Amino acid sequence: MPVTLDDKLVVAISSRALFNLEEENRLFEGGDPDAYMRLQLERLDVPAAPGIAYSLVRKLLRFNDDGVQRVEVVILSRNDPASGMRIFNSGAAAELRIQRGVFTQGRPPFRYLHPLNADIFLSANAEDVREALLAGFPAAHVNVEAAQASSLHPDEVRIAFDGDAVLFSDEAEQVFQAQGLEAFQANEVDKAAIPLGAGPFKPFLVALHRLQQAASTGMRIRTALVTARGAPAHRRAIQTLMSWNIRVDEAMFLGGLDKGGFLREFEPDFFFDDQTGHVSSAARHVPAGHVASGVRNVAATVPGSRRRPAQPPASRRTVASSRPPAKKR
Repeated sequence: MPVTLDDKLVVAISSRALFNLEEENRLFEGGDPDAYMRLQLERLDVPAAPGIAYSLVRKLLRFNDDGVQRVEVVILSRNDPASGMRIFNSGAAAELRIQRGVFTQGRPPFRYLHPLNADIFLSANAEDVREALLAGFPAAHVNVEAAQASSLHPDEVRIAFDGDAVLFSDEAEQVFQAQGLEAFQANEVDKAAIPLGAGPFKPFLVALHRLQQAASTGMRIRTALVTARGAPAHRRAIQTLMSWNIRVDEAMFLGGLDKGGFLREFEPDFFFDDQTGHVSSAARHVPAGHVASGVRNVAATVPGSRRRPAQPPASRRTVASSRPPAKKR
């Protein structure tokens, strides 16, 4: 039988999202790739420090502790293959079971998300994240200056999501941007019983839900919806989750309040939001990443490209017939 990842939750992650390589990266971005290469090779046997998404990855891999491989973590990096040795060495030193990696020596790696059939892509490269979202994959630009995750919940993966343009489509946000708060509230009251469309991170939430149901390792997943919506617009968000037959453990309808303090109390291993302001606020307290999706990001062009960030796709598995078939869970 051929080896396949179809029955696993696949996390594709860049080396800088998983490990702290900012000193090395400054050399590379300063225009001295040779010095960068020398430093990486000099530190080949020096484990890199944990990066912003390290806690999330470590905990997800613990769902394999009973010997059943439910989670696969794959390094997807612009690093060169030689530098990739240090990434694997750092993973081994941290006892992270990572056996697969793709290293493209400066070229965009997002195309390899298709054969991996990845459930999520986390990267410190904003352009790669935008391209991944355009291709229909849940993806987030990791804020490498964010706070590290709390160590108080070793047996619980905690993930927080924004609603509109992240879990849900941005259809309601478009009304808010075009017509203002009163029109938004009226629209959401009028359509309270009509589920919102799927946002880019719905497939990842579904995959987490399946992982929790299948696992027998003692690990748990705790999710939170953290949204600027308030009553009466809260109802449509809840109705949408109910229509998907998916529940979140906590829901915070903040009515425009700053999210940072609430996320500090929830202590997620990662928080996903489509607004850079919310990501910056959250990053003072918790690991956070930007989802360049929806109307608020539509004006931001991809460097070197004429394309603009896509509206949230319904699912990467139904965007095009050339995509990998649906995973068997």
